[in-house]
Amino acid sequence: MMSMKFIRNPLSLLLAGCLATAFSAHADIVIGVAGPFTGPNATYGDQYWHGATQAAEDINAAGGINGEKIKLVQGDDACEPKQAVAVANRLVDQDKVQAVVGHFCSSSTMPASEVYNDAGIIAITPGSTNPQITERGMSDMFRMCGRDDQQGLVASDYIIDKLKAKKVVIIHDKDTYGQGLADATKAALNKRGVKEVMYEGLSRGEKDFNALVTKISAQKPDVVFFGGCHPEAGPLVRQMREQGVQATFFSGDCIVNEEMVTAAGGPQYTNGILMTFGKDPRLIAEGKTVIDKFRANKFEPEGYTLYSYASVQAIAAAFKATGGTDSAKASAWLKANSVDTVMGKKSWDSKGDLKVSDYVVYKWDDKGKYQEVKE
Repeated sequence: MMSMKFIRNPLSLLLAGCLATAFSAHADIVIGVAGPFTGPNATYGDQYWHGATQAAEDINAAGGINGEKIKLVQGDDACEPKQAVAVANRLVDQDKVQAVVGHFCSSSTMPASEVYNDAGIIAITPGSTNPQITERGMSDMFRMCGRDDQQGLVASDYIIDKLKAKKVVIIHDKDTYGQGLADATKAALNKRGVKEVMYEGLSRGEKDFNALVTKISAQKPDVVFFGGCHPEAGPLVRQMREQGVQATFFSGDCIVNEEMVTAAGGPQYTNGILMTFGKDPRLIAEGKTVIDKFRANKFEPEGYTLYSYASVQAIAAAFKATGGTDSAKASAWLKANSVDTVMGKKSWDSKGDLKVSDYVVYKWDDKGKYQEVKE
């Protein structure tokens, strides 16, 4: 086999140097967007991607970050913890991300964040609410949402003060998020003297809850609180109604999308359902221009769309302010400064949690829509 010899001359070295300089001058800032893009919770991944994509486009159109453009790469974890770890490793090792927006399910965010922490990469989750995510001393882990202990407190106060409930059944989906929210609500209820009459788990992916509903019915509850997401919440509430259980159905921020209506079988089953979620960011004046862009493209920015947009804004602001992509510097800056976002001004404490949580209660109506309860 004939060997080839490459001659290194001054001109070739000069050209190589110029090319390297040109490339570095126009290098992308790579941000991973991780969440469920397949599986039963894919609607949330879709919200994440739309939000991050619009944010990147808007920031790039305004000059980018320190003259560099944002490039997004997608990581599909399907809300499966093992897959989330594989995605995190790929984003770090193969895609060379400088930051991550993600994940969605707390059970995915927990192990994936260990990977980002080891790599020294800043991560902001738009939607993971389990308290432990920011209680582990990770300096580069942030949220753009509240926590389950805050959400559970709002739910429990409403159940006691507004619904005057005496008999509460608590059901969860055995997942980090679902059981975490159920437990936070249970603790808040117990603290105020309301002891649940039933506490039980179901398995994600199940669709037949008739045996469970029979047990719920026997308790004659005033309220059934469910910690979990719409793929299970929908069939559960439908089967409750079909068996004549008319107790108020109450859940959290993982049923905040119109697929809840489809999962339940129609608005006749979701009518009257209550849920906790942050104040609707679509109603905030700062977001009007961006929201109009989404709607012009026939996409309704519900749920976590604007949370994802705001997460990219926060990363961009920190990188701009610190003049680079050093995560440690960016994280320290975010904990010392506020950021103007599509959801208003946001600031973080030393753990990476928002300093202000804005959970409120929403009610679904007979048209399959939800509005904040103003009473």
